[in-house]
Amino acid sequence: MHDDGRYDDSHASGSAGDPVSRETDHPNWRPSEEPQRPLKPGRNAPTSGAPWSPTSEGVEAAGRPANASPEARVIPFRRNTSASARFEAAPPEPPTPAAGTVPDPRTASDTPVPPAGSYPPATTEAAYVSRETSTHEEDDPPLAMEAMRAVQILNPSGEVTMPRPERTRVMCVANQKGGVGKTTTTVNLAVALALHGNRVLVVDLDPQGNASTGLNVPHHTGVPDVYDCLINSVPLEDVTQAVEGIPNLWCVPATIDLAGAEIELVSVVARESRLERAITAYPGHFDYVFIDCPPSLGLLTVNALVAAQEVLIPIQCEYYALEGLNQLISNINLVRQHLNPRLDVSTILLTMYDRRTRLADAVEQDVRNHFGDKVLQAVIPRNVRVSEAPSYGQSVMTYDPGSRGATSYFEAAQEIAERGVKEPVSRNA
Repeated sequence: MHDDGRYDDSHASGSAGDPVSRETDHPNWRPSEEPQRPLKPGRNAPTSGAPWSPTSEGVEAAGRPANASPEARVIPFRRNTSASARFEAAPPEPPTPAAGTVPDPRTASDTPVPPAGSYPPATTEAAYVSRETSTHEEDDPPLAMEAMRAVQILNPSGEVTMPRPERTRVMCVANQKGGVGKTTTTVNLAVALALHGNRVLVVDLDPQGNASTGLNVPHHTGVPDVYDCLINSVPLEDVTQAVEGIPNLWCVPATIDLAGAEIELVSVVARESRLERAITAYPGHFDYVFIDCPPSLGLLTVNALVAAQEVLIPIQCEYYALEGLNQLISNINLVRQHLNPRLDVSTILLTMYDRRTRLADAVEQDVRNHFGDKVLQAVIPRNVRVSEAPSYGQSVMTYDPGSRGATSYFEAAQEIAERGVKEPVSRNA
């Protein structure tokens, strides 16, 4: 800038190294769309007699002033290769054409274009594949897998998919420790076997009546229940109710009157075998009879042990469950020696398994090492659906058949059914 307020312009001098107006260096500067205005004489006017034109030597598109004509925009930009070579990588050299190849004039330009087929082949192993891309090794979506499990568990066709035993299997679900899943195991195993073609009877021998609640069977005061069979010698078929919505499943409910049955049985003759005689006298035929025992070792549990042939012990994967297991095994041995020599602990089921804790793994290993093949391979995990189902008067098999809890109980029921075919029991109903 001169003292009189003038700026030096490269167009006037014709030299590319002279200063350029600050208007061209502004970051938001854009070429003006207005037509070229004539230069005033005496202010950066051309030194020669010929008028100045945009095509004059030394003029660049990026360095033209704001009053340049629109025709100046068509001038190609000539890069300063000497300055940009220090900061930009050199472009790759074009591949050498094969001998005898005639170049295509349509692709001839200043910028070399590699011929077709000169690009490197695409790699066959991609580092990332979209989940929407289907492959042969890809598993089914989670919703599809859940729907398949639900159809498999509900068995809408009604076919007999689980083998039926040759004789009735009377199983007593017992454990004197409360809260280990006796009632939940009884209800869900019975429903799973009934849905797949087996005739199942559930005897609720717990005064709380939770098994009756889980099967949505009325068990309020005044309803004929198992108490009438034990105390008043009422036939079992008179108190049996069919479970609504599930074919091949029946239930003998329990009411609050059963809480006083132990005191009343003290003076009854053959008090330990009252339930056994009631089940034997039943005229119908069942494939399975599940007896849900109370969390005690009183006369009600003894009646169940005498009436049963097999004992199913659900074990919670915690230390307290193992502590009381020795006492239960001792009582079972006493009943076997004096009252029921056919009684056998045939099935151990691990419940409430939490895979996040080491304690659950330690309990599982201890139980499997002690009982061996009697422990089912299926393990019941902690699942909120299993706890929600009784509040709706359903089992988890019908409440949410696609859940992990329903799948685990289904696998346990299938394993029990297969074991019953390989080792049939020796008693007719």
